[in-house]
Amino acid sequence: MKDFRTLKVWEKAHGFVLLLYKETQGFPVAEQFGLTSQLRRAAVSIPSNIAEGCGRNTDAELRRFCEIAMGSASEVEYQILLFQELGFLSSGNHARLLEALTSCRRMLNSFIQTLQQSERQL
Repeated sequence: MKDFRTLKVWEKAHGFVLLLYKETQGFPVAEQFGLTSQLRRAAVSIPSNIAEGCGRNTDAELRRFCEIAMGSASEVEYQILLFQELGFLSSGNHARLLEALTSCRRMLNSFIQTLQQSERQL
């Protein structure tokens, strides 16, 4: 069992969620329980799955939860695009969120590869 708070990838994902919540505070009230809620839940799923994987017994299980987190990141990427096209996000805010998400995905991908390599060595 690992402490998720010590993982830089979790810190990066958590930071992304905080940024996303800040950027979505001004979204239309009509979307509060619809698309905004779905976007926020998908974003929270990224660090949550990393944390859950850390509570498992093996690196293989941690990797599996990180892969689920990567799927959530893809979902968030689409939803950010949708919100921009609906006019809820400015180009600048869209770019800022996408940049932060891309950075998080790269770090998560590297972490998954490291976990795969450690599995092969066993």
